[in-house]
Amino acid sequence: MRQVREPHPRADTNTAPPAQQPGEAAPRTPPSRPSSPGSGCSDEVPGGAPEGLMLPGRGAARPAPAAGAPAERGRDEVEHGRGEAQGGRDEAERVPEAQSDRLRFLDLAARRIAQGVDLDETLRGLYEVAVPAFADAVLVHLREPPAAGEGQPAEPLVLRLHSFVQGPEGVVTAAPAGAAGPVRPTVGGPFAELLTGRQSVFGDVPEIESVVTELLEPVAGMPTTAAPGRRLIIAPLYGRRHLLGTVALLRAAGRPAFAADDLLVAAQLATHTALGVDASVPSGHEASAADALQLRMLPSSLPETTGVRLASRYLPAAESSQGGGDWYDAIPLPGNRVALVVGDVMGHSMTSAAMMGQLRTAVQTLARLDLPPEEVLYHLDEQAQRLGSEHMATCLYAIYDPISQRLLVADAGHPPPVLLHPDGSGEVLQVPPGAPIGVGGVPFETWELPAPTGGTLLLYTDGLVESRNRDVWTGMELLRGRLEAVAARVAPPPLDMLCDAVLTLLDPDARDDDVVLLAARFDGFAPLNVAYWFLSPQPQTAGRARQLTRRALHRWGLGSMLDATELMVSEVVTNAVRYASRPIALRLLRTDVLRCEVGDDSPQVPRMRRAQAGDEGGRGLFLVDQLALRWGATMLSTGKVVWFEQQIPEEYRQQGADAA
Repeated sequence: MRQVREPHPRADTNTAPPAQQPGEAAPRTPPSRPSSPGSGCSDEVPGGAPEGLMLPGRGAARPAPAAGAPAERGRDEVEHGRGEAQGGRDEAERVPEAQSDRLRFLDLAARRIAQGVDLDETLRGLYEVAVPAFADAVLVHLREPPAAGEGQPAEPLVLRLHSFVQGPEGVVTAAPAGAAGPVRPTVGGPFAELLTGRQSVFGDVPEIESVVTELLEPVAGMPTTAAPGRRLIIAPLYGRRHLLGTVALLRAAGRPAFAADDLLVAAQLATHTALGVDASVPSGHEASAADALQLRMLPSSLPETTGVRLASRYLPAAESSQGGGDWYDAIPLPGNRVALVVGDVMGHSMTSAAMMGQLRTAVQTLARLDLPPEEVLYHLDEQAQRLGSEHMATCLYAIYDPISQRLLVADAGHPPPVLLHPDGSGEVLQVPPGAPIGVGGVPFETWELPAPTGGTLLLYTDGLVESRNRDVWTGMELLRGRLEAVAARVAPPPLDMLCDAVLTLLDPDARDDDVVLLAARFDGFAPLNVAYWFLSPQPQTAGRARQLTRRALHRWGLGSMLDATELMVSEVVTNAVRYASRPIALRLLRTDVLRCEVGDDSPQVPRMRRAQAGDEGGRGLFLVDQLALRWGATMLSTGKVVWFEQQIPEEYRQQGADAA
């Protein structure tokens, strides 16, 4: 028998095998490694995985011996001994190789996931490295509402599917609304404890069987999901402070189940993903802060003014967008008039919301000067340029006068208002738009239009009529048609019902902008309830004013209020005569209250002061303050208006309403 040399235990496995001798069996070929981590994978790991990457338990099967090889016993024994020695060396070398491959895979995964700049990009990185290299399907559930900030997250724990990847094509599927119901683990239950304890688990844990079924509902078509067992790993997405959600990794029946070491790989993938998701929270904070800032700057309630009824709606942008700069306002003006304002700062950011607040404050200041609409827009445009912001804004400013039943409108690049006439017909008002606020150097125009009693004016922002699926003009025609349809069912339609019906025009899947809606119902003002005079600024004017006031109160049946009203009218008119150079306007308005307005051309606003014992004047406004329900002074571009109101007794209020 020939002497056979045993292989040296330190032989280099990379040395080429010796040439086959005649009569010898074919040498065994060392087992080859697959090119990606996990069986059944493609030759290249998505995201740029290096070739030859292999995780433990993914080695290929050894090829069978060649058919027809000699069966000599001695050689078989030698070959058997050589095979055992070679197998021992292969196993010894495979352990550090597998550990190195796992580290390379996790390094690749960490770098790819870290490339995400927002939530969707972060999850896309997870999907690319995990499918199909490590799993055949990946599902991510996020906490609802999301846990953010330093405060404690909401209880109980609610998980909702965000997106998932299934199949070798690796297409990310965002969970549509209603695709899967929320998963509500029992508080203090085994699954909740595993998540809060940051433990990754296999799907064969008996206590979580019901939760596994809910988590895998979107991929119920996969053969293994009925009883996934160790083909499923669930890992918690735990950020720096809170549990953010879960990631479920699932393998199909055609490849090996997960091994114990794969729990560590899944935990590392979940950790890197959770840190990426957590890093995207600051932008979410900014969006929430912009929304909160915008809501705080919108009016908390609308004023109750005689001659017009108001209603409003505000809808923030979709969840995928940050807060915008849409706003509305209704500002009472002297003479029971009201200014109606709707504006839209371009963009969606904290800056847009802050600029909206500044412009709204400027509009309120300008409106209280009782400037014409084109003057308000002109000064607003100047203010926007002084702010130095690149943002521009559109704005529509209208003044409704219930006594003259007229409407003054100026437009700065905003969609035109829609008027629902008393007969139920709708009309898009032809108001020529000017340039947006912030352009500068462009004139604005005021247009006077009739405001019929019983009509409804609708002011809105472009988010109501414009979306990704339709243009502004199509949306305005749809709005007009919707108003006519509502008026055909109920005439006249209540304002709240009208606003709610209009909002049904919105397409929730295509909407990505804020929506503001301001509706004004014109009730008008009966001429019988108005008394108006112009008086020359002469010493005897106060007496003439008392005489006219007495006559009007007798006509309205308010004789019991005569003494106090005459005294206050005399004091206010006397003060106006002292400073006025042009005729004084005296107006009495009867509603639920009796309102008296005295206007003159002097810009000096009276202030109440405490008169000394020897002073001849200084007591007029003190008397008004004691006798009136409320009083005030409003500066105008042409002077000022001093007004006071008195409560009309209930019995006289009824008589006045019947007389009107």
